[in-house]
Amino acid sequence: MTTRPRRTSLLVAALVAALAGPLGAAAAPAAAADPAPTVLTLGGSPAHAGAATTLRATLLDEAGTPVVEAPVVVERRTDDDWRRVATVTTDATGAAVLEQVLDRTPRTNAFRASYAGDAALAGSASGPAEVTLRRRHSALTVRGPGSVVDERSTVVRVQWRTRQGEGVPGRVVLMRRDAGGAWRTARRLTTDGAGNASLRTTPRVDTRWRARAAGQAWVRGARSGVHAVDNLPPGEPVRLPGGAPRPRIDLPPQPRAVGDGANPVVTRIPGGVWDQMTGRSWHAGCPVGRSSLRLLRVNYWDFTGYRRRGEMVLHADVAGRVAGALGAMYARQLPIRAMYRVDRFGWSARVRGGDDHASMAADNTSAFNCRDVVNRPGIRSPHSYGRSVDINPWENPYRSATGLVPNTWWQSRTHPRVAWRSSQHPVVSTLAARGLRWTYGTSDNHHFDARPAGMARPLPAPDCGPVACE
Repeated sequence: MTTRPRRTSLLVAALVAALAGPLGAAAAPAAAADPAPTVLTLGGSPAHAGAATTLRATLLDEAGTPVVEAPVVVERRTDDDWRRVATVTTDATGAAVLEQVLDRTPRTNAFRASYAGDAALAGSASGPAEVTLRRRHSALTVRGPGSVVDERSTVVRVQWRTRQGEGVPGRVVLMRRDAGGAWRTARRLTTDGAGNASLRTTPRVDTRWRARAAGQAWVRGARSGVHAVDNLPPGEPVRLPGGAPRPRIDLPPQPRAVGDGANPVVTRIPGGVWDQMTGRSWHAGCPVGRSSLRLLRVNYWDFTGYRRRGEMVLHADVAGRVAGALGAMYARQLPIRAMYRVDRFGWSARVRGGDDHASMAADNTSAFNCRDVVNRPGIRSPHSYGRSVDINPWENPYRSATGLVPNTWWQSRTHPRVAWRSSQHPVVSTLAARGLRWTYGTSDNHHFDARPAGMARPLPAPDCGPVACE
């Protein structure tokens, strides 16, 4: 037997009762029947944000019979309330369908339905139904220039998009790894509506960049590939001849330059520096004391083309002059390999002062060192007075009493920027123009003596016999 929908059977019964009314007028009136209960359900198919879901409302009576041609109101949740989106009418199966585009926020993808009822059927309402969001796949990229000149800034750009090209706004962790270091968080960025974010940075070293982003309700998380930014020197690196030996001692790069140009700063000897000098480059019996010495800090160009900041100790009466001479070398980009105070190399019993053999073997430029002449025990070096400067000693050897120091390879060779065998070389002429004398010429290539400011004639060269007084 076929069951008719509930609304049709109730209409037929009402018509029969109306026709029977006149015939049974004398009968007692029947009590009005309560509206029959109904059940309203609502559900939607999973979909991606920005795509339509099909909502299906179904209205049945208590016996499970479809309620047809019934108006059903569908509402959607907003951030803080509900709003009506449509009124749909049930079909012969008691169902009504409606399409709605899903948002990226799960809360606003909740729907509910209600039926007001009539004389025969009670009203009913569905509970809130939150439609499941399908999460889209996404891609995260890091882009920017492949290189940046040292001390200049560059922009690293992050882009987060779905595979369909939609921008993903959200939190992104930008990671950075410096050359030889570990990955660390550089910045937490927030991408805009187009999925873009950026960071302006001044790397100072070669760097690698990557990003990661956690998933959201509507999109999966992502990780980028690695983007490399090479740090390039602002100056011209030194190109040495093929076969040129490297210094026997490697020194770490000194701190980056401070300020513009050479930026020389002369101060009295700080307590911490004096503590490090004592027992190494200065000791009891030296011809000058702390009050007569000064610390010079100055920028220089290193052999790799980068700006560094070095320091040396000098006599107070020549510190300004040496600062000006090194500033002139800086202006002409005449490189210095390193400029550490000689006390860094410790005490040497051979020279009874700071270890000048080690300093030369490291190609270190230095000045004051209260010691003996190298390979001439008992003869005090001019460096003991703080008015002598050794520059790039590895490329500019010294002819000592027992042979060339610190190597023999360079003595017969020159270099237009870092090794000189003539007073016409740019380094020698630049220093000479500012009061630093190339005292011993090719007998002690790296040695220069400064005369105090205001002194018309240079200080006399010490008498060390047939060899130079390095």
